[in-house]
Amino acid sequence: MMELLKNLFGLGPKTNYSELLKNGAIIVDVRSKGEYAGGHIKGSVNIPVDSIGTTSRFSDKNKPIITCCASGMRSGVAKNILKSKGYTQVYNGGSWIGLQSKL
Repeated sequence: MMELLKNLFGLGPKTNYSELLKNGAIIVDVRSKGEYAGGHIKGSVNIPVDSIGTTSRFSDKNKPIITCCASGMRSGVAKNILKSKGYTQVYNGGSWIGLQSKL
């Protein structure tokens, strides 16, 4: 239970997002097209959270994927959806602005 709470509130081991990017991670911004158009991380792909479960854009299920959104809520949902689809390395990067500062 504690492990779940730690992961839920980001108290688990710290993720090195810039290292993940160097190793070929994809940044997936799960906000709406309009939100994405208003600003996003350069090089990220926009797949709104409501269609993340039906995307077939990622053929390699072992490639690292970093999800982000406005606050970290939708990216957390997207992470769980991708994990349930068999993707092994999915990380919730939280808000796109916060993630951008960690890269």
